[in-house]
Amino acid sequence: MIKLTNIHKSFGNLDVLKGIDLEIQVGEIVSIVGASGAGKTTLLQIAGTLLKPDQGTVLIDNTDVNTLPPHKLADFRNKHIGFVFQFHHLLPEFSALENVCIPALIGGKNKKETEKRATELLGFLNLSHRLNHKPSELSGGEQQRVAIARALVNNPSVIFADEPSGNLDSKNREELHTLIHKLRDSFGQTFIIVTHDETFASLSDRIIGMKDGIIFKHENSNTI
Repeated sequence: MIKLTNIHKSFGNLDVLKGIDLEIQVGEIVSIVGASGAGKTTLLQIAGTLLKPDQGTVLIDNTDVNTLPPHKLADFRNKHIGFVFQFHHLLPEFSALENVCIPALIGGKNKKETEKRATELLGFLNLSHRLNHKPSELSGGEQQRVAIARALVNNPSVIFADEPSGNLDSKNREELHTLIHKLRDSFGQTFIIVTHDETFASLSDRIIGMKDGIIFKHENSNTI
């Protein structure tokens, strides 16, 4: 699904990633853990095509994404990749349904079909009664589920999530943990998640530990 080879990234004199090699299989839920400054988010952004490495290759579905020109990379990202962030980045002037539709409409998909798909996703996430509510009218957990529906609307191969449970209370964190497994089992997506949440990480298929810009451990979660 994803293969990173010899990934290096520096910002000025700071070496953030120092030769990362990582393979992630189709349908796998992988958590990336480590202290602040370990390079987790930079690795996630490179794997998700938001940032280019200084050195190394990124293959997603056998496509070398670093060789794509900007317009083709943007199209590839829109069709194959979904993102969920700690801060939901929902557009405040649009309803939940409209927020979910935006990536598909940007990709040129039919509006009627997009609205049907978005409505089905929000129903799957138990938000059928919130379709026309704006973000300010939703709880934190509901906003996160809208953000997840938005990430799924184009049926991407892989979902990248950066601290998705960081702003949620314990009840909503537990619901999110359950939901991600349910989504993987229902839709077959691969999930790569940066998290400080040890409970969340322990429920992943695999845990990747990072320290000082390198990967120092791979562990199946059932060994934790």
